Amino acid sequence: MLHFISRLRVLPLLAVVVLTHLPARAQQQLLTMEDAFLNRSLQPQSLRQLSWIPGSADDFSYLRIEGGHDELVRGTNSGQTKAIMTLAELSQALQTAGAPAVKATAFPVVTWSAANSFQITRAGTVYRVDAATKQAAALFGYATDAENVDLDPSGTRVAYTKDQNLYISLAGRENEAVTQEATPSIVNGQAAHRSEFGITKGTFWSSTGTKLAYYRMDQTMVTDYPLVDISTAPAQAKPFKYPMAGDKSHEVTVGVYDLNSRKTVFLQTGEPKEQYLTNISWSPNEKSVYVAVLNRNQDHLKLNQYDATTGALVKTLFEEKSDHDFVEPLHPLTFVPGHPDQFIWRSQRDGYEHLYLYSTSGKLLRQLTKGSWQITDLLGFADKNREVVFQSTAAGPLQRQLYAVKLSGGKPRQLSQGQGTHTATLSPSGTYLLDTYSSTTTPRIIRTVRVADGKPAQTLLTAPNPLTGYQLGETKLVTIKAADGSTTLYGRLTTPPNFDASKKYPTVVYLYGGPHVQLVTDSWLGGGNLWMQLMAQKGYVVFTVDSRGSGNRGSAFERATFRQLGTVEMADQLAGVEYLKSLSYVDQARMGIHGWSFGGFMTTTLMTRSPGTFKVGVGGGPVIDWRLYEIMYTERYMDTPQQNPEGYEKANLFNYVDKLQGKLLLIHGTVDDVVVWQHSLDYLKTAVDKGIQLDYFVYPGHPHNVGGKDRVHLYNKITQYFDEKL
Repeated sequence: MLHFISRLRVLPLLAVVVLTHLPARAQQQLLTMEDAFLNRSLQPQSLRQLSWIPGSADDFSYLRIEGGHDELVRGTNSGQTKAIMTLAELSQALQTAGAPAVKATAFPVVTWSAANSFQITRAGTVYRVDAATKQAAALFGYATDAENVDLDPSGTRVAYTKDQNLYISLAGRENEAVTQEATPSIVNGQAAHRSEFGITKGTFWSSTGTKLAYYRMDQTMVTDYPLVDISTAPAQAKPFKYPMAGDKSHEVTVGVYDLNSRKTVFLQTGEPKEQYLTNISWSPNEKSVYVAVLNRNQDHLKLNQYDATTGALVKTLFEEKSDHDFVEPLHPLTFVPGHPDQFIWRSQRDGYEHLYLYSTSGKLLRQLTKGSWQITDLLGFADKNREVVFQSTAAGPLQRQLYAVKLSGGKPRQLSQGQGTHTATLSPSGTYLLDTYSSTTTPRIIRTVRVADGKPAQTLLTAPNPLTGYQLGETKLVTIKAADGSTTLYGRLTTPPNFDASKKYPTVVYLYGGPHVQLVTDSWLGGGNLWMQLMAQKGYVVFTVDSRGSGNRGSAFERATFRQLGTVEMADQLAGVEYLKSLSYVDQARMGIHGWSFGGFMTTTLMTRSPGTFKVGVGGGPVIDWRLYEIMYTERYMDTPQQNPEGYEKANLFNYVDKLQGKLLLIHGTVDDVVVWQHSLDYLKTAVDKGIQLDYFVYPGHPHNVGGKDRVHLYNKITQYFDEKL
């Protein structure tokens, strides 16, 4: 099989789109690593904290710098803009309201609660600020060491966690304990199921804030996994719960706390306890809680309705099953305003994620969108709640455009203008969009857009090219065929400044290749970053291709890797290599590869399952053996080790250590709680046992990603390795 893959030939280039090309001039600057990761002035300008103001006539606000300091600005759709509060005025208002001296250099996060008032949080106290009088008043306080802070829709209550317990605060009832759990292994109010299935938090307020649903996660049956904190002497063990594929999983229930009765009921989600409770949604009348209940095999979903007062199961509205791969619920219900008996459900049941309109009886009223493209965001409702507004890939996998479709059915109409990537928020009335746009040639444009006709109302920002004056190479978007000979793949190719096609250049492939990630897009720099431009300045060609298994291309594309992670992705990356080899200026003897996390897994896979293809590899935070990775993610794509021993064995990179050719550097954070350190340590031990030389570097105290100022150190390390070895 490996011999066959190594001989795959890619079909000729189908399309090339030039992104950026600035002619090199002697006076142009070169990027530094600090520029690439820390210099914000080299990122396109934006409007910070841009948001709609509820209760207004579709006014909006954002921050701008005036006189070297932040000020809050209010805009209207008639084109008027005025400053409503400076940072100095806010600081004075807070001190008058009893807040400690504010030494902030930037405006705190603003949450508008009404047309003329907003709320901010400082030092564990929530303040309401009157934008007209420029006065502030303390509403309530909560613990300064609170975590997972979640304000209710009115902004007058907050839920938060400390250690394993859940608390609420509101006026007259500060720091009230919802739970009093003594066992650290049973946690309340935190994201469950390792934040898979679209889960981002563990608390869910009802619409008026009188009830709070929350996760209770019992991890007592899950094995402790050791992490070591070396910031103290002696070092301390900091074990955490990490359920590995095929092992015992945690057990989750959902509690509902009534703030009036101060009592909790638990939803009767039943057996087996090893199941996933996802996409928690409140009914508009606060009488019901909806939960997507998914079995551990992740191939059978039930959308259940529960009584919020008793916790009893009311009914199962519908089920989704798969007999060949998996079901993956990612989004809660979205109820239609003014129609509490109707909601929209997002599903990939027909092979692409689309919108389905249901009644609360469980009847499918109609499929609202259809086609070989994906819904990527649901923005809200317009035209007196007769239309739903969304973002999708309907114009092509590299683009994101905005659309509206009638709930009564019909063809979607496009609202956005300009090929590229549009992200937006819909005004509370559904009349306007705040549309942020970029493309391969446009750094950023922010406009208000009328939903009725899709025409821009006003332009709020046209960001200049922040890289003028820097020496850049040329970046192209390219289209090739996958290893199956028929599937289209999209790539990004950057060549050095002063490019000479008669020369031979070393080439670095940057990749990820895993689920839910798309690296190549029609956006500024083509989805790339300034490190890639820095590498081009140093004389490298830099290439990326999104292989099958990556995101936003539909089920057939994304699930081609099911039960065999690494194999199809490798074949497609090798198709990308064949494309590179067809370019006369690529030095086939000097090709490198780099990726992190799933990309670290793929880097190590290609260095050892296709030995000799790449001279140098740098893999960060790599999965080495999927048996050592978490249950929720791994079992979705691989089933359990007991069900799929052949797939796990084939993907297990311990089996290929002695096939390594060339130079390989592995990098890991010592307190990585996502891909635990054991992956690369065991790989290193296996290499030692087999007499194989490889290079290794750790980042003490860093979790899965090396962030902050140390990211400059990390990429200096990676770049230096390529400079020395390639």
